[in-house]
Amino acid sequence: MKTIKGPAVFLAQFVDDKAPFNSLDGICKWASDLGYKGIQIPTWVDYLIDLDKAAESQTYCDELKGKVNSYGLEITELSTHLQGQLVAVHPAYDLMFDNFAPDAVKNNPKARTEWAVEVVKKAATASRRLGITAHATFSGSLLWHTMHPWPQRPAGLVEMGFEELAKRWLPILDHFDKEGVDVCYEIHPGEDLHDGDTFERFLAATGNHKRVNILYDPSHFVLQQLDYITYIDHYHEFIKSFHVKDSEFNPTGKKGAFGGYNDWSDRAGRYRSLGDGQIDFKTIFSKLTQYGCDVWAVMEWECCIKSPEQGAREGAKFIQDHIIEATQKTFDDFAGGEIDKNVLKKILGL
Repeated sequence: MKTIKGPAVFLAQFVDDKAPFNSLDGICKWASDLGYKGIQIPTWVDYLIDLDKAAESQTYCDELKGKVNSYGLEITELSTHLQGQLVAVHPAYDLMFDNFAPDAVKNNPKARTEWAVEVVKKAATASRRLGITAHATFSGSLLWHTMHPWPQRPAGLVEMGFEELAKRWLPILDHFDKEGVDVCYEIHPGEDLHDGDTFERFLAATGNHKRVNILYDPSHFVLQQLDYITYIDHYHEFIKSFHVKDSEFNPTGKKGAFGGYNDWSDRAGRYRSLGDGQIDFKTIFSKLTQYGCDVWAVMEWECCIKSPEQGAREGAKFIQDHIIEATQKTFDDFAGGEIDKNVLKKILGL
């Protein structure tokens, strides 16, 4: 068994043009003062990391890591959620997802995909230079618009969609393998990898590529009404990254899992700050510890009610209180003794 590392915080939801959230020094001091021990860095925020430099310069990476370490923090993972999303975009979403891309590749899906692939590859090299072995991202989606099949899906469509998704990711996965870094796909609604079955489809389509792994976030499974505890039993060997985010599902006579046209606060399924939702984190931390999952517990704040500042303050303590110091001793060792095969035979009546 392994003790989960943490608490850590994903910085994406906290970046701002106001201090302390508008500089690496400011946000590191803020996180450290709250009791966090790690930060997950979104690579699209250039004042947190210059990804081009990080992929090219060991000196830059050493300086970046040193600055973060000076606040008593570690970099847990780099994140390319936005860029990974752009590896695979269905044309229906082109206009909206262009917001994630630089102006030079907007209105040009082919160029946008090529740009995204190269950026994610750079994150692999930067991770290796920073001494990080796991990376957080999204898979993108070619099939999500067919999730509820009406009109009916033509035979072979899903298989072709996963073949194409794997084709786009395989060069990236091979590069991550070269750099010694695992790709941890956040299993998430809106992505083609959104549950266990779809993860298995993708894994098979990549030829069971050893760098295909999971960023486990139970909040998304609550919204899908998926058993997030048993999920760990099925996929613990693939869980290399962990977002600690709470959520709740409160269906009514008017709305349920497909209530997504409402504002977040009015949905049946909605994200909450840690401890305010329905997730059984006690069992989650127990399962991950029991299976020896070597992960950072990274708080991701998304709440439609509570402020990010309060969510962050409470989140550090919440995670710390849930981390289990994995025992290295069996509780009934005191009753044992040295192994004596002759005694064992007598006990068995042999």
